[in-house]
Amino acid sequence: MGKRDNRVAYVNPIAAARSRGPVQNSGPTIQDYLGRPRPTWEEIKEQLEKKKKGSRALADFEDKMNERWKKELAKNREKLLGDKSKKKRKKKHKKHSGKKKRKLASPSDSELD
Repeated sequence: MGKRDNRVAYVNPIAAARSRGPVQNSGPTIQDYLGRPRPTWEEIKEQLEKKKKGSRALADFEDKMNERWKKELAKNREKLLGDKSKKKRKKKHKKHSGKKKRKLASPSDSELD
């Protein structure tokens, strides 16, 4: 039994591609793109005006969302301001109680330590 011949012939990839022939394009060519119909200047102006106006439904939706947002902000502000006023009351209470304690202690007591 002889050895198997496992040599592979080298194929030039460029030559192989040329032998297959021209590549079939799946999409439009550059000529198709350049030759497409284009809108006139008047049509472009009309489109821009429509974009500026926008849709009425979108404007209504934005207004409704703005109202909801304002209500939510007002609630959050009230909540935060309520919390701050409670904290201020507690701080004032703490300050007053601290001052009373200091007044009761005599200055000579601190010198002894």
